[in-house]
Amino acid sequence: MRMRFAAVFQLLVLSLIIAAAGASTVRMTEPYNATIMGNSTVYLGKVGPGQTFYVTISANTTNSTGAVFQRGWNELLATDLPRGWIAENSSLYNAYLSVKVTPPADAENGTYYFNLTAVNAGNYSKLGAAHFIAEINVTPNVFKLQVSPSTISTGPGEPTTIYITINNTGVSDNPFLISAQGLPAWNLTKEVIALHHTSEVFQYPLYQDEPGVYQAVINVTSTASPLVTKRSTVNLTVQASVLNDYAAVGEGAVGFPIIYEPIYAIMQLISRLFHSS
Repeated sequence: MRMRFAAVFQLLVLSLIIAAAGASTVRMTEPYNATIMGNSTVYLGKVGPGQTFYVTISANTTNSTGAVFQRGWNELLATDLPRGWIAENSSLYNAYLSVKVTPPADAENGTYYFNLTAVNAGNYSKLGAAHFIAEINVTPNVFKLQVSPSTISTGPGEPTTIYITINNTGVSDNPFLISAQGLPAWNLTKEVIALHHTSEVFQYPLYQDEPGVYQAVINVTSTASPLVTKRSTVNLTVQASVLNDYAAVGEGAVGFPIIYEPIYAIMQLISRLFHSS
């Protein structure tokens, strides 16, 4: 903890040293849109342990006199990262400049800081360099999970679908793995991506061929670290019934000649009406 505070102090001292240089603006586009003044601190958001995220800026900038430079910034650099963190600096001379940053998979919860510098190569546009401090919060709580329905009735050997909503409140686009426990002989893992600051709905199938009452535990875990995980429970009742057979038609579990497709649609509609009542 003492080392972390020392690192923050060094960054603050550095920002004071360069404050007199006069700063141009930097337009950040990822992880969100913002205009940043040089020698300032920008809060990026939160990221899970081991999750990769990007800081992206536009190459366009405006100097202190209001002059616009289409390619004022030519490179974005990340320096003075916390111990164990990995950064990959941007390419040169692109319209958008991205730094790739990854904390360790076992990074402790807390707030961390590192330096970002937008560089005008050779000071061609007389902009110098724009320095600012990036602040990021490491926590496993970077997404919200909702699973529906929570109670399902289906027939033996008839697949059913649940809907998994992942609300990614963090800054990383790392994939998530969806899996289920509690259903004998069912072991399906599905990889999905919910982009940062978005909410996505994914379909996930459940299947059981033996009658009974089961409690399926739905796990959603980041591929970057097992620390970033949430779970929800679905109660699954497997029993033979006409309505369950009708529902299975919509999942493709019961096969008949194609000429009966209009009848299949009516059968599935009946099952949905009864299951929702």
